Amino acid sequence: MAHTNESAVSEFVLLGLSDSREIQLFFLPVFSIVYVASVLGNIMIIVIISSDSHLKSPMYFLLSNLSFIDICQSNFATPKMLADFLVEHKTISFKGCMTQIFLLHIFVGSEMMLLAAIAFDRFIAICKPLHYSTIMSWRLCKILVSISWTVGLIHSGSHLVFLVNLPFCGPNKVDSFFCDLPMVIELACMNTYEMEIMILINSGLIALSCFLALIISYTIIFITVQRRSSSGSSKALSTLTAHITVVILFFGPCIYFYIWPFSRFSVDKFISLFYIVCTPLLNPIIYSLRNEDVKLALRKLRNRLVNSWKN
Repeated sequence: MAHTNESAVSEFVLLGLSDSREIQLFFLPVFSIVYVASVLGNIMIIVIISSDSHLKSPMYFLLSNLSFIDICQSNFATPKMLADFLVEHKTISFKGCMTQIFLLHIFVGSEMMLLAAIAFDRFIAICKPLHYSTIMSWRLCKILVSISWTVGLIHSGSHLVFLVNLPFCGPNKVDSFFCDLPMVIELACMNTYEMEIMILINSGLIALSCFLALIISYTIIFITVQRRSSSGSSKALSTLTAHITVVILFFGPCIYFYIWPFSRFSVDKFISLFYIVCTPLLNPIIYSLRNEDVKLALRKLRNRLVNSWKN
């Protein structure tokens, strides 16, 4: 990730969320709690799914992988943001900045594809239930997860190849709490119009296309569920509603940032904050802890731990 000799910038200054020391000290415990809850919540989901034999199904396998991605997303920028609340001069090295951008786009690209895989799983389970066990084999699940990470890697690598070779000679101030691609490109000492178009196509349109595909898929599933009147359909509708909520909350900020990535507003920092810090909480809260099977598995795990401590 070494940058070219044309670049004079060895570090970037992060302006953070606010200039006020009091506000930063207020944010520190609040987002520390959110961060810890995100990490522990997703670890708990992985432990529950891996320890309960009743959750050995493709949907829960995909959800446990989603939790792993959310743990990764919680840790690529949030710990530094929390540490920066305690210092006045917030900086990040050139390599550190490039690493943040690289990791962000790996995790976002992977999660987009994994959400699509989860939608495909629900489509087969609800619209073609008799063929579910045949279609959603463990081999296919592993292939879907591998494709998700591969797409994320290609998506991120295609940005980084061009970004690290841009000349940066100042200014070096990033108006955020982490390095994001559009804000860093704006600091390059050259015309970046072509790269801006590439970002628009690679990130914005891909996110929008995946979002529309997911909404269409869930609409078909929703219509199928509505035509049924059994208790099983009611359970499927509840699960479906949770999935759609996650899709909207995940893709909304992503589309906002990358459909018009080079127009900045004061609210952008707080949308970024929600996207980077709060989004990893969606899986434990919306996907999993609203699920009766997961709650039952959690109670069983708790009872086993209590009994083991008593013995």
